[in-house]
Amino acid sequence: MSATPIPPAIEVDIDRASTVAAPLDTVLNTWVQAAASQLPAVPLSVAVRLVDTAEATSLNRDYRGKDYAPNVLSFPLHADFPLPPDEPRPLGDVVLCLPVVQAEAATYGKSFEQRLAHLLIHGVLHLAGHSHDEPSEREAMEAAETAVMARLGYPDPYTSDE
Repeated sequence: MSATPIPPAIEVDIDRASTVAAPLDTVLNTWVQAAASQLPAVPLSVAVRLVDTAEATSLNRDYRGKDYAPNVLSFPLHADFPLPPDEPRPLGDVVLCLPVVQAEAATYGKSFEQRLAHLLIHGVLHLAGHSHDEPSEREAMEAAETAVMARLGYPDPYTSDE
């Protein structure tokens, strides 16, 4: 008799709109699931969109009033509305600007994969309510990110690989 598989903690919808090649959906999903270990064990869903500079700049301008392409944007959905039974609750959207992530990886001496994993985890933690506006919040968020990255076999994202 085989065991019933356990569904992932988070249902992940990945939308690729970038010319930069990124890891497979299964890899991105693994990173989101690892970040989900920091969240309550309830059915959730997250949308991940991989974009180029023009779209990231447009979103940043429209939603944050800043005219540049950021590495990651998080759009939490703070809605408490009824859902059908067993329907995952939408947590929000994470938008990653792959050309910026690629450039930052080179600047920081990280691999593209390592930098992308870190920023996707960072974005999911923002959806879950983490912040880095205050020093104590920043320390807690960085500790959570570092712990998730370690579970995935990556080094501390806040230290140099040199």
